[in-house]
Amino acid sequence: MDIKYTTKNGWEAASAEDKQKVYPFCEEYKKFMDSAKTEREAVVKTIELAKANGFKSIDEFATLGHGDKIYINNRDKSVMLVVLGEDSTKGLNIVAAHIDSPRLDLKQNPLYEDTDLALFKTHYYGGIKKYQWTTIPLALHGVVVKGDGSKVNVVIGEDEGDPVFCITDLLPHLAEDQMKKTMREGIAGEGLNILIGSKPATVEKDKVKTAILDLLNQKYGIVEEDFISAELEAVPAAKARDIGFDRSMVGAYGQDDRVCAYTALAGILEVQKPVKTAVCVLADKEEVGSMGNTGMKSRFFEDTIAKILSMEKDGYSDLLLRKTFANSTCLSADVAAAIDPNYKDVSEALNSPKVNHGIVITKYTGSRGKAGSSDASAELVGLIRKLFNDNNVIWQTGELGKVDQGGGGTVAQYIANLNIETIDCGTALLSMHSPFEVAGKMDIYMTYKGYKAFYLMD
Repeated sequence: MDIKYTTKNGWEAASAEDKQKVYPFCEEYKKFMDSAKTEREAVVKTIELAKANGFKSIDEFATLGHGDKIYINNRDKSVMLVVLGEDSTKGLNIVAAHIDSPRLDLKQNPLYEDTDLALFKTHYYGGIKKYQWTTIPLALHGVVVKGDGSKVNVVIGEDEGDPVFCITDLLPHLAEDQMKKTMREGIAGEGLNILIGSKPATVEKDKVKTAILDLLNQKYGIVEEDFISAELEAVPAAKARDIGFDRSMVGAYGQDDRVCAYTALAGILEVQKPVKTAVCVLADKEEVGSMGNTGMKSRFFEDTIAKILSMEKDGYSDLLLRKTFANSTCLSADVAAAIDPNYKDVSEALNSPKVNHGIVITKYTGSRGKAGSSDASAELVGLIRKLFNDNNVIWQTGELGKVDQGGGGTVAQYIANLNIETIDCGTALLSMHSPFEVAGKMDIYMTYKGYKAFYLMD
């Protein structure tokens, strides 16, 4: 081993065999990204791929044994895939990613008319730069639960012939006052109103609003009150695209964190009869604190593992569950902030990941004194480092910017609180939390390769 530590560009360090696999793997990844722009769609696509690879719903099993492949759907917004090992109480190899991304949610009473234009009011979800969401094509995804309890799925703006929507912005000629504001203040949260129509109906009042309601009623059978029981999300209408003359990067909405979700999924789909039970968790609500019954703070993960243990062994007890957790290891599969040549001053070069230098091992996240981080042990870092080296996984280390610059958290702390050895590990991104994030294709492939090696760790 070299006495000096240096990161390696994957395109220089990877084997010829791995290099040949990168582009085909990323083509499948782009298809997933285009079909899974919301957490609900990600669950649907995950279960579709799981079934195609021999996974069955846990409800189809009376007992569980070595090699059984199961999935557990949590309210259509989070999902777990499990491949049973020889004895789950000896520990689980868990990869936990999240499938929600920053976006614009329609308010419960969103539709209004102003100056003969119809608009939707929104409430942004997660951490965004609000100005990035103006004047870009938006698509509408989600579900509407009607007054009779029936559910209508909505996707508008993705097909070539679909209309799209947008949020308007001021022309430079009239923006003198706006331009004096900070970037944070230039676009207000209550100003993120989506333009949806302009053609009036032949009625006395709210002519354009009424025309829009008529169209929605004809196409979906919904009325205005149905918005109250709807989950409708505005997301960028753009599809995942190759970036660069060399096509060496992927640009797409929602790569935080569906790049880690897809690579974690792709890895477990190929696992057969592992020594330790392999678990893939795709959770919701991470961008808003992992709250709710589909977030990582819920009891869903614990309850599911308890159910698996009770189906695998006689004499289940809470102590058995705690023993299983104590023997387990988790990769908190979330993205890292790659050093950006346009904004190098916010990063510390020695400890910031680079695009296409491999999967990122992040010992701690948090901010200002590591607040909100589980801070993995030296032993665990050493274990993962050795695992990746032994399996020819190109890797690097990273942290989220300079000390006191900012920071952020992941689901790691909530899993570690269960007495599970946990470390953050994922793909580096440029333009994180923007409508069009960038990842290196070599990093995407190495993330998949690293997760697969971890699932098979004994």
